[in-house]
Amino acid sequence: MAERFMSERNLKFVLYEVLDLESLTKLPYYQDHSREIFDLTLDTAIRMGRDLLAPAFQEMDKQQPQLVNGEVKVHSLVRTFMKESGEGGWIGAGFPYDAGGQQLPTTVAMAAGFVFGAANFAAGAYPLLTTGASHLILSFGSDELREIYVPQMLSGKWQGTMALTEPQAGSSLSDITTRAEPTDEGYYKIFGQKIFISAGDHSGVDNVIHLMLAKIKGAPLGVKGISLFVVPKKRLDPDGTLVSNDVTTVGVYHKMGYKGCPITQLSMGENGDCRGYLVGEPHKGLSYMFQMMNEARLGVGMQATSIAAAAYYASLEYAGERPQGRKIATKDPSLPQVPIIEHADVRRMLLFQRAITEGSLSLLLQCSLYADLAAHSEGEEKERYDLLLDLLTPVAKSYPSEMGILSVSQGLQILGGYGYCDEFPLEQYYRDIRIHPIHEGTTGIQALDLLGRKVVMKNGAAARLYFEEVYQAITPALQDPTLKPYAEKLQEALGTLQAVTTHLVGFALKGEVELFLADATLYLELFGIIAVAWQWLLQGLAAQEGLQAGPTEQEALFYQGKLMTMRYFYHYEFPKIQGLATRLTDGVAVTTEMNRELFAD
Repeated sequence: MAERFMSERNLKFVLYEVLDLESLTKLPYYQDHSREIFDLTLDTAIRMGRDLLAPAFQEMDKQQPQLVNGEVKVHSLVRTFMKESGEGGWIGAGFPYDAGGQQLPTTVAMAAGFVFGAANFAAGAYPLLTTGASHLILSFGSDELREIYVPQMLSGKWQGTMALTEPQAGSSLSDITTRAEPTDEGYYKIFGQKIFISAGDHSGVDNVIHLMLAKIKGAPLGVKGISLFVVPKKRLDPDGTLVSNDVTTVGVYHKMGYKGCPITQLSMGENGDCRGYLVGEPHKGLSYMFQMMNEARLGVGMQATSIAAAAYYASLEYAGERPQGRKIATKDPSLPQVPIIEHADVRRMLLFQRAITEGSLSLLLQCSLYADLAAHSEGEEKERYDLLLDLLTPVAKSYPSEMGILSVSQGLQILGGYGYCDEFPLEQYYRDIRIHPIHEGTTGIQALDLLGRKVVMKNGAAARLYFEEVYQAITPALQDPTLKPYAEKLQEALGTLQAVTTHLVGFALKGEVELFLADATLYLELFGIIAVAWQWLLQGLAAQEGLQAGPTEQEALFYQGKLMTMRYFYHYEFPKIQGLATRLTDGVAVTTEMNRELFAD
């Protein structure tokens, strides 16, 4: 692994100079905090990433989890890191004091997660899953469930998971068949199978707590009949002893990447004694689970960004050290070779990596800030931030996931043949990042969510608020000669987005739903480019302000690099929206007219 896996300077630039993270301390919930506390938190995360997680990055990939005598054996770092995550308060960092948390902003917790993911993505997944699962119990579980499970999960002694997917259902949760049979003893008996459960069983903790979707006998058909249960691997007997809960790990999937964290197949109730404990009310499980799913979707976007960041710094380091060839205008072979960073095409690839990675990070932290503001505001202000977060979540999950793959691929290209060899980390980054467009809802599902639900919900209220947010960046940028051309481009793009949206919604209004959603993924791509362009304009504004403050020479170089990367994004990535807009409005329905018989040889 490269010595450097992320940029502390860039992370703090986005948090403080772009997003004004310190302003959160004006809210009563965060009044105990300060920039000094935020910095101490981030500095500690960086130290843990450097000293604890990064050294095991490639080793965890090579020493894959193994199913041995019914238990999944994982790398020893997992237990160490879960223990450190519990003792350091990382798992419940954003939870209220009275729930064992530190009341840190989600934005800070997400930034720390970015650091952990950049240092070692697979290791960082374990506490992230536990945070989401314990938050679900805190939000909707009974007092008894909270008392039994949350403290052990926050301590890092018990793992949390989300158990949704089944072999016959895949992403179609309305078709799950795991069933819950009521008893008169305060629990349900669970029968069924779940697949693709991250951290679904492992030796790094003393117990695994599954937040599991199932259907109570006689429940309504479809998603309206789904309930949510706490299903522990081991349950507590009345005397406090942990005993088997009839949850069996029947397999561990062999994956192309993300190998340090097991993805398991589970069977419940083979002996008729798997006990599940209802969370909240019957038949409302999916609505509860959406809390964890949406948190996980932002987490997936951040994990992809983490990997892309680590790959960028590995590429940058290599490009600065690897001599090859001479400047293209130089004809004299007797002159020494130059580092490949001196070649324009290599700089193009590095700029691509940086533009994608830093744009994605900015968007995800923007969403995290909305989450903080929504959670601790009231009335119209709360609704505003809730709507903005709902709208942007599928974008913040998908853009970093899809574009992160391309970003890492460019890094591998920079290393050439070495990038394809496992002596260098790029090939692992490339394998690790490929899962992100798939898990926690594929890109296609995110696209249907964005176009089919989010942009039209409440008669387009979220979209209107989003446009207002973007215009808050455009308006001051129009007054800056350096930024004005890019503000004008973004302003024009908003008009394009609005026209495309109106065109597509027209199909829905006519009842042509298939045409409306057929190219939703392309719409998501269009939306994502514009959203990241917005974040780059915000970064451009902050960089200009930094330059005007009379910075040191090193700081001036940082701000100038920001402006150059912004320019790259607008001149290289931004033009892609025209092709997407043309495709989305040309009226040619290729995919809906194509039928399966025409795929025949």
